[in-house]
Amino acid sequence: MKTIINTALSQYGVTELVGQKHNPVILNYFDKIGHTWVATDETAWCSAFTNWVAMQCGKEMSHQLTARSWLKVGTEIEKPAIGDIVVFWRSKKNSWKGHVAFFIGYSEDKKYIYCLGGNQNNQVNIKAYPIYRLLGFRHLNNSNIQNPTQ
Repeated sequence: MKTIINTALSQYGVTELVGQKHNPVILNYFDKIGHTWVATDETAWCSAFTNWVAMQCGKEMSHQLTARSWLKVGTEIEKPAIGDIVVFWRSKKNSWKGHVAFFIGYSEDKKYIYCLGGNQNNQVNIKAYPIYRLLGFRHLNNSNIQNPTQ
């Protein structure tokens, strides 16, 4: 079975295209998880990427495009391992906006969480997020649905 972190890393560097063209790889994330109506890589895609990686690995998915939807998937945990889900708030804590990515580790001073995710500065990369924006960690369980792409 494919591991979450290796699957996500296989997409490292995938970037939105500037202008009228749209990256077909990003559009494929939406298409494969059932959001075929998305036609632009400017549509927020962190959750689409996370769903796509989870699907590739036979793990539970949120099936939604909102980052905070991941707070209801898998098992809530306090001490994440590499590849677990990290959900952050964006704009303000009680907003619907957020960001979702895969846990890599903490900064040495424990003030930042390094994450591998999609739509981080418009690409798949590893980025540090301030710990005060953390909403939660989740561990993804195996899905009961067979992945037709494996």
